[in-house]
Amino acid sequence: MAGRSLKASASQFGRASVPPNTTFARQTSEGRYVNLSRDSLDSEISGVEFANYTVQIPPTPDNQPMDMDPSMSQRVEEQYVSSSLFTGGYNSVTRAHLMDKVIESETNHPQMAGKKGSSCAVPGCDGNVMSDGRGEDILPCECDFKICRDCFFDAVKTGDGICPGCKEPYKSTDFAANSAESSRPLPLPSNVGMSKMERRLSLMKSANRSAIIRSHSGLMRSQTGVDFDHNRWLFETKGTYGYGNAIWPKDGGLENDKNDEASEPPELNKPWRPLTRKLKIPAAVLSPYRISHPNEDARWLWLMSVICEIWFAFSWLLDQLPKLCPVNRATDLNVLKEKFETPSPANPTGKSDLPGVDIFVSTADPEKEPPLVTANTILSILAADYPVDKLSCYVSDDGGALLTFEAMAEAASFANLWVPFCRKHDIEPRNPETYFSLKKDPFKNKVRQDFVKDRRRVKREYDEFKVRINSLPDSIRRRSDAYNAREEIKAMKLQRQTAGDEPMEPVKVSKATWMADGTHWPGTWVVTSSEHSKGDHAGIIQVMLKPPSDEPLHGITVDNSPLDFTEVDIRLPMLVYVSREKRPGYDHNKKAGAMNALVRASAIMSNGPFILNLDCDHYIYNSQAIREGLCFMMDRGGDRICYVQFPQRFEGIDPSDRYANHNTVFFDVNMRALDGLQGPVYVGTGCLFRRTALYGFDPPRSKEHSGCCSCCFASRKKSASVSSAPEEHRALRMGDFDDDIMNPSLFSKRFGNSNFLIDSIPVAEFQGRPLADHPAVKNGRPPGALTISRELLDASTVAEAISVISCWYEDKTEWGNRVGWIYGSVTEDVVTGYRMHNRGWKSIYCVTKRDAFRGTAPINLTDRLHQVLRWATGSVEIFFSRNNAFLASPRMKLLQRVAYLNVGIYPFTSLFLIVYCFLPALSLFSGQFIVQTLNVTFLTYLLVITLTLCMLAVLEIKWSGINLEEWWRNEQFWLIGGTSAHLAAVLQGLLKVIAGIEISFTLTSKSGGDDNDDEFADLYILKWTSLMIPPITIMMTNLIAIAVGFSRTIYSTIPQWSRLIGGVFFSFWVLVHLYPFAKGLMGRRGRTPTIVFVWSGLIAITISLLWVAINPPSGNNQIGGSFQFP
Repeated sequence: MAGRSLKASASQFGRASVPPNTTFARQTSEGRYVNLSRDSLDSEISGVEFANYTVQIPPTPDNQPMDMDPSMSQRVEEQYVSSSLFTGGYNSVTRAHLMDKVIESETNHPQMAGKKGSSCAVPGCDGNVMSDGRGEDILPCECDFKICRDCFFDAVKTGDGICPGCKEPYKSTDFAANSAESSRPLPLPSNVGMSKMERRLSLMKSANRSAIIRSHSGLMRSQTGVDFDHNRWLFETKGTYGYGNAIWPKDGGLENDKNDEASEPPELNKPWRPLTRKLKIPAAVLSPYRISHPNEDARWLWLMSVICEIWFAFSWLLDQLPKLCPVNRATDLNVLKEKFETPSPANPTGKSDLPGVDIFVSTADPEKEPPLVTANTILSILAADYPVDKLSCYVSDDGGALLTFEAMAEAASFANLWVPFCRKHDIEPRNPETYFSLKKDPFKNKVRQDFVKDRRRVKREYDEFKVRINSLPDSIRRRSDAYNAREEIKAMKLQRQTAGDEPMEPVKVSKATWMADGTHWPGTWVVTSSEHSKGDHAGIIQVMLKPPSDEPLHGITVDNSPLDFTEVDIRLPMLVYVSREKRPGYDHNKKAGAMNALVRASAIMSNGPFILNLDCDHYIYNSQAIREGLCFMMDRGGDRICYVQFPQRFEGIDPSDRYANHNTVFFDVNMRALDGLQGPVYVGTGCLFRRTALYGFDPPRSKEHSGCCSCCFASRKKSASVSSAPEEHRALRMGDFDDDIMNPSLFSKRFGNSNFLIDSIPVAEFQGRPLADHPAVKNGRPPGALTISRELLDASTVAEAISVISCWYEDKTEWGNRVGWIYGSVTEDVVTGYRMHNRGWKSIYCVTKRDAFRGTAPINLTDRLHQVLRWATGSVEIFFSRNNAFLASPRMKLLQRVAYLNVGIYPFTSLFLIVYCFLPALSLFSGQFIVQTLNVTFLTYLLVITLTLCMLAVLEIKWSGINLEEWWRNEQFWLIGGTSAHLAAVLQGLLKVIAGIEISFTLTSKSGGDDNDDEFADLYILKWTSLMIPPITIMMTNLIAIAVGFSRTIYSTIPQWSRLIGGVFFSFWVLVHLYPFAKGLMGRRGRTPTIVFVWSGLIAITISLLWVAINPPSGNNQIGGSFQFP
């Protein structure tokens, strides 16, 4: 017994069940069943379509179930398997060894291998009796004769199913524990993938649970091997075929009338239930709630809101993605002083080794930019804490006004007193107007005993200086009138001498503008004439303060000296007045052209490797700001920094900052976030540039860090030529130019024909390098290289500077295209910074503990809107130009590209914002809402989004250091500017691109106050402009919609106040954001009595209620349509 193989056992068990056979029949149109034999089946099977159905064959004379229950055989097999040890392997026969004992101890659990049962009672057999799951003996006969598995098989197979004990046949009912389960039909299988023949045939399942056998002939053999006439058997016994998807006779007959009704067995009344199902992911999980839940009653309202919200989400992503890596930076001025201004072996005398810095101050119109403001900015620059001989100041007067010229001369004269005073007493800030206006104690931390006396004297001198500056317009006018009258007298005398006794015509003398020395002013005259207007005058350069000496110059003690400067260096930085040439027929490119003229003129006169750009109203608030910026430029890797941008801080803003003039969210959140990428954008002022970056050169080692696309844009030939270039020219590379461009002798194609300018380029590049004081510093310069004295100015140098500021110099050059400030946009600052980042340069955001620079901002609503309009117009121009971030080079980082893309796209949000601000009013007017019902799901959805945005806002507030009020003001003005200036900018940009039409929004009416004592008087001045129309329309529409909604609810039969909450809430959201705008329209507080606004509101509400009472809504006693609350 133990040596029997698994194969033999399996074959014996397999022969225990033989598949039965059956014949087929079909029902005719008369209701009769016709037998189909093997031959007739083959002929008709092709012409008649049979539906697939399952047939259960009941016991018939030719189909008797086996005496052995299938469950019994399975349990026997399982018992055999659990008591056998299976062996086998590679190239060996798998065998099953029946084991009587597995462990020494007695086996108790019935499932344990080797569990011994009772011994078989058949003589000569030592096997164990079959057992069930609990270990109890399985006795197939009622006589409880104990028999083993093999003996039981032998009795069934060879002994005709006779029990060896009682000699009676085995009864199947004794083992039909699962007969009910085995008699149930199989589910109807799918016919997918079956042949045409297989689809025609039925599937049969035998009563002895044998396998389903599918035959192409449709015939199966019976157990006896003889074909059985099922049709005859059905007639004689009134049996049925079982059940499937055929029709069963109601009374058991086969020849029922065709009108008889057919019935199904009761088992099919209960539907079949599967154990598993494949579930699809609902669309609501993949799509936002707002998209998957439309408002069927107002699809137009729902669709508009969804489109706007999708754009807001896209715009929000563009704004948030660049904020993933915010950083803060700090500088160490002590280390800077130790490296560059401390005696060392390379610099024994300790002379300053810092590079030169040229500071540009731009102004254009003395009427809009008061000369006193510009003069204070110049004084703060001249008093900056930086080596005097390394500092130069250039004032660009693009209007060519004599008023600005003489104001600068007055500032240079007052600087002789102000600058030494600041150095002696360490004054902060070094803008005299701001310093003398400080409300804090000016004597705090002052140790010198003569400080009080010096301060009083300087204050008195400054008051006189202001009087002189403010009186300059009248002084120039009186002087010019006097000189013009003298010229008229001379002309009349000359005419009398030449005319004799003949009648004389009136003498016409040009109303010239005269300088103090009695000569004509070469710039713009007060009374414009040919060659003396803002667009037509000669180039002017005046060195107000000549370059200082290399050695310190201390003051001397004299009797008439107002202050004691014997221990103070009284040298002043060089100050130069520049007004570029302007002639009709030339495009002067506004501020960008003026800045490029300063770049060329300063390269010839001082050639500082770094350039600090300031507006005329932005002064140096921190005297060490320049040193802070140089810390980044002179640090290791600083040669790859194109500019250091400082945040803009403003003075004179109203305490509530009604129109978000401080822009703290932009300067303290967005700019710091960009500093963690490739660097902040250039914002037009307060920026320290590297001169060679402005010249359009690539950064050093740019090919090493150009990104994954470097293989497509770099060439070996160019790299080889760079390596073979001289050391002083190796950093002067332009990636999109030919190799020989690195030769300075050929720079004239790009920079013009000035040899002075071309020769200064490699010098500026070398002087701007960081110190090579460590092996890790690449592209450095040796210490002490900048301690030499610079050359003195001569007439030829100034004459060359005059030539490079002429109106024709930029013709056929790269100025404005790749070199200098970029032309073609209102916001030339953003485009200039974008071009530098596009070439691979990096920028730095320098936030100092003490504000580096401070300036002024327009606090009037109209001026503020026009300022935002100019910025937004420039952004639209950038979007429709080749400076679009979509066209950026591979050297620009991905998130930096996203930031520049947002710069060009943000004005287009106004189109969707306008629509969204009108949606609450449309909702109240129509009685619908953007959702079908305000259910819990929508409120939860809205709450989650709101809380998420608030959490992000709190996070930004925390790491940036701004306060909640500043953030809220920014949100309010975002909606005000988005519905007014941004919309106008988009329309203006589209008209310019599509039709070439340029539209300028000008003031049409003006009204102002006369209170000069109020510091914020401009805040209450109302200047009407067309930009105010959209916000006013939005406010009035929402207010009227709220009144209509309330009125309709009041006069409803059953007032449904809850129906108003959706529309009123969002209307309130819009009105709260527009509150600063509405407050600006009211003008000065107290000028318009409050009772006027109260009565206006009451009258408007009363008229609305009367209109509803006279003409109530017909056929509707509720508001909101199908809109319902939960």
